[in-house]
Amino acid sequence: MMRWQSLSGGVVLALSLAGCASPPPERFYSLSNGMAPAASAPNPGYYIEVQNVTVPQQVARSQLVVTSGEGRVDLLEQERWSSPPAAEIGQALSLAISGELGAIDVFRTPQPEKAAVYRINTNVQRFESAPGKYALLDAVWSVRLAGSAQVLACRSTAREEVGAGYDALVMGHRRAIARVAADIAIAVRSQAAGKGICP
Repeated sequence: MMRWQSLSGGVVLALSLAGCASPPPERFYSLSNGMAPAASAPNPGYYIEVQNVTVPQQVARSQLVVTSGEGRVDLLEQERWSSPPAAEIGQALSLAISGELGAIDVFRTPQPEKAAVYRINTNVQRFESAPGKYALLDAVWSVRLAGSAQVLACRSTAREEVGAGYDALVMGHRRAIARVAADIAIAVRSQAAGKGICP
């Protein structure tokens, strides 16, 4: 009887300690935090509007969605984006394109009358995260001068090799976004020069 009481007491104590154990901490990641804004370059004579970005439904969640096998993805409860991925990508693109062009993003902001504004729409087709392997961004995007019916539609795919760990994965996505932003900046310059050519 004494042995049973001792055993049951030990089980209760173990369960109590397990119940008090702290859950693993959540870590939050940003694609734009610390990204340099536009330098003090001369205003190119036009503005940009980076519209809301769309992303595939399967990655439109706060948790990191990672590829872990052929056709398999995992949702990481403790590894999260600081805001929805569409907002993260949009903010990072805005900063990167502004930095490339030296232009101000006036999305949802009053702008001077008769100002030249190039509207940029981005539809992300694939946003893949493979820890220790690669970060991939595949996007269809367009540039249009506000008030004009002429649209330049292009596609960019950027795949970056990454090291182990989620910090390296996020940095890979930042590099991929910078590459897509550079393509978009080239297209804006092309539109402004009256050429309208995809990079």
